[in-house]
This record gives sequence, structure tokens and C-alpha cells, in this order.
Amino acid sequence: MTAKVRYEDIRVGQALPDKEVAVDRLALLLFGGQTMRLDFAATHWSERISRSVGLPDVIMHGPFTLGKVLEIVNGWTGDPGALVEHRIRLARPVPVPDDGTGAVFRLSGTVEEKLSDHRVRIGVTAASPEGQVLATLQATVRLA
Repeated sequence: MTAKVRYEDIRVGQALPDKEVAVDRLALLLFGGQTMRLDFAATHWSERISRSVGLPDVIMHGPFTLGKVLEIVNGWTGDPGALVEHRIRLARPVPVPDDGTGAVFRLSGTVEEKLSDHRVRIGVTAASPEGQVLATLQATVRLA
């Protein structure tokens, strides 16, 4: 695939379309068990243990959080292969309540810099519905 966004058509400061993401307990369990090579750490599935170590609830895996945050970038470019590099900062654990919905967060992104070779640097923020920053991401993508 090739990125659907053309380098010539974007400008610094341009916003990516916002995206809302939800992750329920089943998705968390399946991600940890299959994708994370059997990472069944109790903080990712047991409320009792999570609370006993000071967490508010069961929490998302860091790599799963990264994958969900990257959805805004991949959706914008139209090609996950356009991603050249990324740096993420997890600001706080992402609790996943057992309420039928799970963790909900809003992704917003902005084009921060146009680089050579059709590359663009994008800044992304993942925030809770209450406005708490959960993660920040800086991604470099190569556009068409």
C-alpha cells in the first residue's frame, strides 16, 4: 500500500481528524494473551490485584495503548506501512473498567513538521473523557 495523503497537500499545523477509541476487558485479555505472548500479568485482568498495588482498576498493556494511539495516524495516512518511526510517552495507566464499555479515550493529532523525502512529523495526544492526558506520541510518516 501507499499512503493516501499527498505530501504536497498538507501543511504544518493541520489537524488530523479526531478519533475516539474504546477498549473493553475482552479486547484487553485477547491482546495480552495472544499478541503479548501470553502476558497475563494480573494488573491486566484482576481488579483485586490491581487495586492492591495502588492502581484504580485493571489497566491496558503499554504496547496495546501504543497500538490504539497509532490508529489515528494509520487512519489518516491510509497505510500502516507509511509509519517510519514513533516515540510514545505513557503519562498514566489507562484503566479498563468492567462496565460494558471499558476504557474510552480521545485521540487528536497535528502535523508538526514537514521533513525531507516526503516525511512528516505528527504529534498525537490521547486524553480521557475528563481531559487527562494518558499518552503523547510523536510519529514520522512517509507520504505519497
